[in-house]
Amino acid sequence: MSTQKTVNQEAGTVVDNPVRLEKEKAEQIVDALNTDLADAYTLYHQLHKHHWNVEGAEHLGIHTFLQEAYEDVEEAADEIAERLQTLGGVPHASMATLSEHATVEPEDEDVYDVRTSFENDVEMYGDIIESYREHIELAEGLGDHTTAHMLREQLIEIEEHVHVIEHYLEDDTLVSN
Repeated sequence: MSTQKTVNQEAGTVVDNPVRLEKEKAEQIVDALNTDLADAYTLYHQLHKHHWNVEGAEHLGIHTFLQEAYEDVEEAADEIAERLQTLGGVPHASMATLSEHATVEPEDEDVYDVRTSFENDVEMYGDIIESYREHIELAEGLGDHTTAHMLREQLIEIEEHVHVIEHYLEDDTLVSN
């Protein structure tokens, strides 16, 4: 690694942006989006953990669903980070910073049964959904319709995923013990 440092923009700063959103407004949205980014990576890692550890008769279907879910979360995180840069901000990137700024609480390192894992996922998804709704309103209120639109589109996928998980948690199943 090079020992020479050239910092183009310090973390935690917001500079003028090409979309002409006032700096004070951009700062508020950048802060909200960095929270969404941190929450997304927390959810990503929890879903990935469950993907690795799922067992049982429904393993393949759940394993496949979880891979799709965490890949969608990763794609959303990338989109959030790119929007942060467009607004003149610096996306959180280190694991320590992401962990520090996440508003959702990840599951611990233990491996749980699928039902418990999914219940933990539903809880995290619910917290993220509430945060997204607040951040959509914030962006709209500050005149950043593009960020609000991006978050709305992501919210649709988030809600679809948690809806699927809710179906997995239903009592009715074709699998017998």
